[in-house]
Amino acid sequence: MQMTSEEQKILDRINAYAEEALADIDPQKTRISFQLEALKPVMQEIADETGKSVEDVFILYMDLASESAVEADKKLQATLEDEENADFSSIANRLN
Repeated sequence: MQMTSEEQKILDRINAYAEEALADIDPQKTRISFQLEALKPVMQEIADETGKSVEDVFILYMDLASESAVEADKKLQATLEDEENADFSSIANRLN
């Protein structure tokens, strides 16, 4: 499933907000509920603008973030496969 440009804007907007709102926390040590509470203002804004509920925006965000992570992983795998398939001389030349 390809993300629409509108969905991409929503994902980018929430992620940008998250970078500021969650800048000082360690996501590994901070409960998800706290992280989501910190994102609620931007999700409420988007909900108000789109006529959706905050819950719908949250679900959309989780779907888009998951989809984005899968795409990033596919790109990484493709890059690694390209590296593996590169011939010896091109790898050796990069090492010089």
